[in-house]
Amino acid sequence: MADHTQALSFGAAAADYDRFRPRYPEQAVRWALDGLRSPARVVDLGAGTGILTRGVLALGHHVTPVEPDPDMRAQLAAATQGCTPLAGGAESVPVPDGVADAVVVGQAYHWFDRELAHPEIARVLRPGGTFAPIWNMRDDRVEWVAELGRIAHLGDNAGNVIERYTDFGAAFGPIELSEFGHHTTLTPDDVIAMLHTRSYWLTAPDDRRAAIDRELRELLATHPDLAGRETVELPYRTIVLRARRR
Repeated sequence: MADHTQALSFGAAAADYDRFRPRYPEQAVRWALDGLRSPARVVDLGAGTGILTRGVLALGHHVTPVEPDPDMRAQLAAATQGCTPLAGGAESVPVPDGVADAVVVGQAYHWFDRELAHPEIARVLRPGGTFAPIWNMRDDRVEWVAELGRIAHLGDNAGNVIERYTDFGAAFGPIELSEFGHHTTLTPDDVIAMLHTRSYWLTAPDDRRAAIDRELRELLATHPDLAGRETVELPYRTIVLRARRR
């Protein structure tokens, strides 16, 4: 399981997290939930500030968000109409057996204790229901994006996700994979503010934070693809994994 301190570090930056983190492309959310009745009953685990919750709601489904961090839940409740976030985590989901047609996870599956989470997710799902983790990953095939990741210690990338997660345990069928490209348009200051919502920066000491910010500003001001630009197009690869409950 990933570091607990980092996993629960985001609440300190909940408002900026909700403002600056990228949204999920509609086609990615549709693919994750393809084949389900509409409206479907969806549980969003590790729902954070509700970015994925709102994407699912926009497609007309019913969503129950589950999030362990009280500050993130408060931001979700303030920014999201049509649902009430519940306190809980993937290892102990506060909903009855078989209640969900789908369980989705946006940007949080890598924090789960998968040995405990997989049976719990299977308990929540009806037979034939869908489990679908989703990630927005920076497209580090672009040189300056790779350099951004190096400076900010962003170790995750699309290749790692695709290689690392190959099954969801005995209760689930084989994993299907799809990928969707998109980008967000940010000012250089927005890029830095977005990176301030990352767990490494949030848990780093002050001197390390200052050093990261200096390098980021230098990159944004001097890289040939970025210098002098008022806005930056930050490319993303949205990776969706999907499996059915046996």
